[in-house]
Amino acid sequence: MLVLGIESSCDDTAAAVVEDGARLLSSVVSSQDDIHGRYGGVVPELASRRHIETVIPVVEEALSRAGLSLEEIDAIGVTRGPGLVGSILVGLSFAKAIAYVSGKPFVGVNHIEAHSMAAFIDGGEGGQAPCFPLVALIVSGGHTTLLEYTSHCDYRVLGQTRDDAAGEAFDKAAKLLGLGFPGGAAIDRAAGGGDASAVPFKRPMLEDKKNLDFSFSGIKTAVLNHISGLGRPPAPSETADIAASFQEAVVDVLVEKAFRALGATGSDTLIVAGGVACNSRLRARLAERAASGRVRLFIPPPRLCSDNAAMVAAAAYHMLKNGRRDPLSLNALPSWKSF
Repeated sequence: MLVLGIESSCDDTAAAVVEDGARLLSSVVSSQDDIHGRYGGVVPELASRRHIETVIPVVEEALSRAGLSLEEIDAIGVTRGPGLVGSILVGLSFAKAIAYVSGKPFVGVNHIEAHSMAAFIDGGEGGQAPCFPLVALIVSGGHTTLLEYTSHCDYRVLGQTRDDAAGEAFDKAAKLLGLGFPGGAAIDRAAGGGDASAVPFKRPMLEDKKNLDFSFSGIKTAVLNHISGLGRPPAPSETADIAASFQEAVVDVLVEKAFRALGATGSDTLIVAGGVACNSRLRARLAERAASGRVRLFIPPPRLCSDNAAMVAAAAYHMLKNGRRDPLSLNALPSWKSF
């Protein structure tokens, strides 16, 4: 089954073609970083306008790279939510238009679930796909969620953020430090020259070992208070130390919670995906912990961790295989949680 995926939940317009939920034939992503960078964050109205301009050429490019025409596509998968409603509606409306004109079936995909499916694309880690049951940590700009999967379409929530997502905290901390946007990559770069033990930031919600929820608003405020306490802009070396200390605190929480979830479920397989999964320190710490604990770790390559349409197409494939079809009346769900 050849599935065309379309993703427009935030500020990246993406399209991809995936065969049988696993073989990547093409993936095209049009970034808006240059548009939103001057504002230190995503401006929803600007994002939706840019999606309108780019969705057609991005889809055309994805089909061209796959060497396919629209007639050869079997079905369409598109992000329905969660995300920015104006952005979602662009991709969703275009997908419905294609489905109407071509008569192809289509499904609306949950963006959070789709991130998990990125680990199954192109054979997974080292040519081996993850096996069920498994735990998935989805960590991005808008979401920090722990899921237990028993199959591609069956899962339950183990924990999720009670306030800010980890990616949002990275963006805010980077803005406070004057490091630019997107904040995750900026913090990662700055932290490379810093001392991760320089600032003793607290590790939120680690005391209760049975609680798998997250909270990152406090550590974001702690960064603000630390900078304010200096009474001046931090020197370059201090900026690096703050970035490294902040990053280490967030990574500590993410790694510990993920492995607690494995212990709670008895699973030995962990998927980590979402934009924050591009962070080099997080990837290194997860690999170290997995090796010592005999855990099978699957982290997609960075291009499939950040927002992309390949993961949407992969998720859609499994939904379609299970008999799911959505009507053309389908609407966006910007706050959608299918769990």
